[in-house]
Amino acid sequence: MTSRIAVVTGAGSGIGRAAALALLGAGWHVVLAGRREALLAEVAQAAASLPGAGRVLAVPTDVSDPQSVQQLFARAVEAFGRVDLLFNNAGVGNPPGSFLDWTTEQWRGVVDVNLNGIFYCLQQAFRVMRDQSPRGGRIINNGSISAHAPRPNSAAYTATKHAVAGLTKTAALDGRAYDVAVGQIDVGNAVTPLASRMAKGVPQANGEIAPEPLIDVDIVGRSVLYMADLPLEANVLFHTVMATKMPFVGRG
Repeated sequence: MTSRIAVVTGAGSGIGRAAALALLGAGWHVVLAGRREALLAEVAQAAASLPGAGRVLAVPTDVSDPQSVQQLFARAVEAFGRVDLLFNNAGVGNPPGSFLDWTTEQWRGVVDVNLNGIFYCLQQAFRVMRDQSPRGGRIINNGSISAHAPRPNSAAYTATKHAVAGLTKTAALDGRAYDVAVGQIDVGNAVTPLASRMAKGVPQANGEIAPEPLIDVDIVGRSVLYMADLPLEANVLFHTVMATKMPFVGRG
C-alpha cells in the first residue's frame, strides 16, 4: 500500500489539529472530523502548504450521535477505500463550578462526547478494520492524565477519562482477533483552548491556586505520529506526554 488513511476526530482545533497536521506532513491521507465546519476548513487550508502532504477530506461530525459517526466512516471508506488509523480525540471539558450544582443535562453532555463518542468511533473503526483487506489498523484514544489522577471539581471529565482507559484496555484485547492495535495518549498541559487557563493559575489539591507549565501542542502531534507509524505488531498501550515540571507526579 502506498497510502495510509487516518480519521482524526476533534480535528478543528487543539490536539486534533496538531495531530492531523503532523500526519499530513508525514504523507498520510487524513479525514478531518469535527462539529465546526469552518475550523475543519482552516485545517485543510493549513495543510495545503505542507510539503508532501496527503489528501484531506473534511467531514462535519457530532461524535455524540452514532448516526453521524457511521456516516463519517462511510465517507472515509468511500473516499479512500479503507481506514488505517483512528485518532479518537474529540472531547469536551468539565461543566463550570462544583458538581453539586450541575444539571443532569450538563453531566450527560460530557458523557455523551467523552465516553459515548469515543465508543461510537471505536466501534465503527473496528468494523471497518475487521472487514477491509489487508485487515487491521490502529486506534489511538485520547485519554488525558485525568485518566489516572483527578483535579479538584472535575468529576465528569475525570470519570469519562477513567472510562476511556478501560475501553482502551478492553479494545486492545479484543483487537487481537482482527489485527487492530489500540493504545492511548495521555496529555498533560498542552497549549490548547481547553488547557490554556493553566498558565493563569488553576486549583491545586491543597486548595491553592497556582500557574502550571505547558508544552507546545505540536509536541503532542509528533507523539501521535510516532504511535501511528509503528508497525501493527507493536503497540504503545499508554503514552504520557506532559510538561516536565507540571504538578502531576508526587504528592499535592
